[in-house]
Amino acid sequence: MKPKSATKKAERLLKKACAAAAVMAAAAMMAVPAYAADGVQGSKIVTGTEKLIGDVTTWLMVLAPVVAGLLIIYFFIRRSAADEMDTKKWNNRIVVAIVSCIGAVLGSATLNLIIGYYK
Repeated sequence: MKPKSATKKAERLLKKACAAAAVMAAAAMMAVPAYAADGVQGSKIVTGTEKLIGDVTTWLMVLAPVVAGLLIIYFFIRRSAADEMDTKKWNNRIVVAIVSCIGAVLGSATLNLIIGYYK
């Protein structure tokens, strides 16, 4: 690379950087600060998020046992048709489904309880 072309590229890069800095400075000066009128607690985002989490946890407490029950029934059917080696795997899957259901319901109930304190 020739020294003159490298110098020209560096000058163009410096000009672009200065222009970008000027645009950012102008944008920062023109920005209007926003203030919360009644605090964050009364905003639509916070109240909507609380309602969303409450609804999701309620649905999770209903759906988790239903889905786990269907999976356990499926695993029992598959276990009945399996040989001795596969029977152990299906037993493990049944235990995992039960533990996962309990974990999902307890986690959902805990989250619902925590959100309940903020209302």
